[in-house]
Amino acid sequence: MSKVRFLFLIWALIGGLLATMTFAVMVGSVDLTPSLIWEVLLQKLGFVSEAEAAASKPQSVIIWEIRFPRIILAAIVGAALSISGAAIQALVKNSIADPYILGVSSGASVGATSVILLGAFGALGVYALSFAAFLGAILSVSIVFFLARVNGRTSVIRLLLAGIAVSMVLSAITNFILMMSKQQGGIQAVMHWMLGSLAGAKWSNLGIPFFTLLLVFILLFSHYRQLNALLLGEETAATLGISLDGFRIFIILFVSLLTGVVVAVSGSIGFVGLIVPHIVRMMVGSNYKLVLPVSALIGAIFLVWADLVARTVISPEEMPIGIITAICGSPFFIWMLRRRRYSFGDGE
Repeated sequence: MSKVRFLFLIWALIGGLLATMTFAVMVGSVDLTPSLIWEVLLQKLGFVSEAEAAASKPQSVIIWEIRFPRIILAAIVGAALSISGAAIQALVKNSIADPYILGVSSGASVGATSVILLGAFGALGVYALSFAAFLGAILSVSIVFFLARVNGRTSVIRLLLAGIAVSMVLSAITNFILMMSKQQGGIQAVMHWMLGSLAGAKWSNLGIPFFTLLLVFILLFSHYRQLNALLLGEETAATLGISLDGFRIFIILFVSLLTGVVVAVSGSIGFVGLIVPHIVRMMVGSNYKLVLPVSALIGAIFLVWADLVARTVISPEEMPIGIITAICGSPFFIWMLRRRRYSFGDGE
């Protein structure tokens, strides 16, 4: 893809993301107009005075305190899962891998279940759930990495097998806690969290996911040549002077950090990190200099739309967002498996 076409695509996706976020803020039990939304945004940023604003106080609260944080969190989580999925797929050289393959989701589920049903980390108050989910995710990845590392080296095959084994054990622990619990409301809350939800979004819990996303994106983008080299095979990458074991640790560490952070605030949202990078490679090829930024933008757009559907399709009730992403992702996943001529490196 030429530089001009790539820049056009990036700017088109940025415009699409802004339009999508504006539309998502508009939709809800209270109808809002684009002019009101942007007026409130400019007012909060200091470009419009309160006296000049046409939005009423209730409208301003709905836009700024309720809908904006949720839409921004959806964009952050979508972008984070997408670039994490792209990096993991380069690591294992398999386009049907996703960020949860290292046991992040299962570990986070144990942590969240412990808080909701057992009251763990109660001293942390409203931050207990996020902290426990993140702690569970990181501990899970640490165990997987420890099991996969033999004689000072990390094998991709051992990494995948360890991830599957640890995920199964942790899922069994979560199911055991659920089975033993007598709290019907708590069980429903756990199931809702495990299927993903952005209902708890607020400004105070956006900072850590945003800056973690920014940090990991910059680090991965600055190593796009190494990610490209992984696709060519271990021998080629080693010939190019890449420390394979060190770079694998780098990817595992930062991708797990990012995935753990977003899962802690959103629950387990499946298929985003699997299908978005694949769609992007079909559009721009397998060069990670292009794949990473396009994946971030398309992932953000996709999850904002998914969240919009999740909160409106059975209104006034809310559907877990993971159901929406699964409905979209499962047919695509089956199609990927059925494609006989599919090749990871050709960008088809």
